[in-house]
Amino acid sequence: MRVLFIGGTGNLSMAATRLAAERGLELSILTRGSKAAELPPGVRSIAGDAGDPETLGKLAAQESFDAVVNWIAFTPEDVARDVAAFQGRVGQYVFISSASVYEKPPSRYLLTESTPLVNPFWDYSRQKIAAENALLRAHLERGFPVTIVRPSYTYGETWIPSATGVDYTPVYRLRRGLPLVVPGDGTSLWTMTHNSDLARGIVGLLGNARAVGEAFHITSDEVLSWNQIYAAIAAAVGAPPRLVHIPSDFIAKVDARRGASLLGDKAYSTIFDNSKIKKAVPDFVARVPFAEGIRRSVAWFDADPARQRIEANTSVEQILTVWRAAMAAAGFGS
Repeated sequence: MRVLFIGGTGNLSMAATRLAAERGLELSILTRGSKAAELPPGVRSIAGDAGDPETLGKLAAQESFDAVVNWIAFTPEDVARDVAAFQGRVGQYVFISSASVYEKPPSRYLLTESTPLVNPFWDYSRQKIAAENALLRAHLERGFPVTIVRPSYTYGETWIPSATGVDYTPVYRLRRGLPLVVPGDGTSLWTMTHNSDLARGIVGLLGNARAVGEAFHITSDEVLSWNQIYAAIAAAVGAPPRLVHIPSDFIAKVDARRGASLLGDKAYSTIFDNSKIKKAVPDFVARVPFAEGIRRSVAWFDADPARQRIEANTSVEQILTVWRAAMAAAGFGS
């Protein structure tokens, strides 16, 4: 099977690139080339700008692919370029959306693919919803062979995932005895998915006739509270956690960017029913528990100090400073 990945070297996609290569797919990756050297043997790198309609049009006209996966499309305009390029020229087009498209706040604790798509808090999610809608219209009106995949919080060795970021900052703070900000009281439930598990679901959907015209979320079945997630990070680091619980809407007033991500996604208990992907891909199972995955991530960062970048805007300290001042003004200690 000949497959094109648009993108394919990022946190979500590199594990799928490796798995596709292992399974013998004839894989090409359209990329600007910054990580082409990291591709597995046998994977072809095509240098080009996925945002350029002419580049996509020429590629689609000159080569034949059984499936195309776009990892880096975010807006209706992005997918419109793909539809124009690949209409009638590809057997399956996979759009990587986001599970944050599901209604916020959720009306039911268990999310299925039929959960309404409504997110008034986060523009990122609204753009993904609009892109999904555009693709489904193309499918219904023109037979465009779309499959929609909705990952939730997915991480790999190159990420230290937390409620407020993905860089080395939590490890840096833990090792120096500095507090970490946890949204709410830390008891809301969440799902962390390792990118190798997401890859198994996505690669299993490629060339799958039952997947065309359908949407799937692909997540771990392990459900953890945010307190448990931070405890697992601290255990991987080998340092005791100092957690400061702050309401998500308070964080949003101090840091609007983080607030949109919290109120539009991570502030609510989120549990997924993965029955649909398991039926479509019978061998799909999430194998990496978070305690193991985060140990791999910490080890990856520890292997090279150049990887240990921390946030430059000290937003965590800003949030803590404003929170402590508010608590003091209310008559509570720090």
